[in-house]
Amino acid sequence: MNPGNAALGRGLDVLVALADPVAVRDGLGVSRLAELLGTDKSQVSRTLAVLDERGFVLRDPQTLAYRLGWQVFSLAALAGGAPLIAAARPVLLGLVAELGESAHLSVRQGDQVLTLATESPAVAIHAPGRVGGRTPLATTSAGRALATGLSDDELGASGLDAFADAIALAREQGFAIVREEFEPGLVSVAAPIHDAADRVIAAINVSAPSFRFETRLDEAAPTVARAAAAIGASVGLAAA
Repeated sequence: MNPGNAALGRGLDVLVALADPVAVRDGLGVSRLAELLGTDKSQVSRTLAVLDERGFVLRDPQTLAYRLGWQVFSLAALAGGAPLIAAARPVLLGLVAELGESAHLSVRQGDQVLTLATESPAVAIHAPGRVGGRTPLATTSAGRALATGLSDDELGASGLDAFADAIALAREQGFAIVREEFEPGLVSVAAPIHDAADRVIAAINVSAPSFRFETRLDEAAPTVARAAAAIGASVGLAAA
């Protein structure tokens, strides 16, 4: 492998490792990062020095642990998903107000669902999401909604053959409902967001404890589907 490519890859791996919830909270030291990345500490130290110099990581002078730097968040604000998040935010808040449950925006990343934005009601028991969190495509409503945009070959490559019927139903109905498949006691409904070319670019879902939302899933599904369509239309107009 080209040394430059290896160094770049190592730098990206460091940033991904520092995005883990525990690392965001406590930071990670050089030794722990080297262990996670399966490389030696000297390489990790050199990588961190470059990232620190450019503002991508910050070093705690007391604990010597590293965390993500503000440059990462600055770039994230300018990323291609920013218009999508901006369009989705008021819609998510509207869903929370109307349904009284947590609402989330996500995109597909390989065989996983990546959460981009989340809003939750002010109740003690709800289904919170974590921005940057990843969940499976197969057993989540958002995953199945996102998978409606995949071809049969892509479904197979993503290991979703066993869920083809459920995904086909979601494609036909315009929404996906999952009852306690991903997590006991959790139910959710999701709908895909389409761009102007009718490609699935994201999904929104509403998730909640089953004891409170199970009987309302079918009623909530069209509401979630309309919200997804509104985001798609808004993003399309912005792009135009």
